[in-house]
Amino acid sequence: MRPEYIDLSAGQVAVAAGLIAVNAAISLALKLGMERRLAVAAVRTVLQLALIGFVLDWVFAIRTWPVVLGLAAVMATVAGVAAVRRTERRYAGIWVNALVSMWASSWLIAGVAVAGVVRIDPWWEPQYAIPLLGMILGNTLNGIALGLDRLTEELVAGRERVEAMLTLGATRWEAARDPVRAAVRTGMIPIINSMMVVGIVSIPGLMTGQLLAGVEPLSAVEYQIVIMFLIASGTALGTVGVVLLGYRRLFNRRHQFLHHAIERR
Repeated sequence: MRPEYIDLSAGQVAVAAGLIAVNAAISLALKLGMERRLAVAAVRTVLQLALIGFVLDWVFAIRTWPVVLGLAAVMATVAGVAAVRRTERRYAGIWVNALVSMWASSWLIAGVAVAGVVRIDPWWEPQYAIPLLGMILGNTLNGIALGLDRLTEELVAGRERVEAMLTLGATRWEAARDPVRAAVRTGMIPIINSMMVVGIVSIPGLMTGQLLAGVEPLSAVEYQIVIMFLIASGTALGTVGVVLLGYRRLFNRRHQFLHHAIERR
């Protein structure tokens, strides 16, 4: 007989929250200077999750497609902005590139998930649509941020080589090909690493949640397999999209490298 789902009390949550003191102690012992950031991160974690809990309660109760799409739009926009905020260098148009890549990749993959894989009826059922989109967005965000950071880093560090290739007659794609490849590879490494050890080293959040809720292990595994492939596809599309858009902004049609457009924030 399976144990029943255990509803946590505020006190039990507080005990877990108190474990952040371990992080603070390490920071103090090693003089990392991260105590303030840890405190802010902990407070934001509680407030943001509490807020989304109340919002989802309301969305689940209303269950109308305009509300679901509105929340999804806010989530995708915030994810795009967060991706750019994680970059060290920026260029004109980087915000647009990140938002376009985030929206296009996450909505496309989420659409495939709700309409072609899980086959939700109605397609906007918030119980499925919002969590699926959220998991795709979270990982795509990391891929886009890493891809952007690596692209600008590679172009700045290899400026002389890029300009030398252009001077010798190379096209803008030939000159930028290696930095583009490095950026896409960097953006995709985290999800590939996760896929290599999932189920052996780690049990992902969705599967953990379903197991705690009493779902049969094999059913939870099926959902997790689907999620991993959705996340991998979303991350790949988002990373490739933002890197190629960045390449188009940093190299003009006359095959010139616009290095002055890249600025360290």
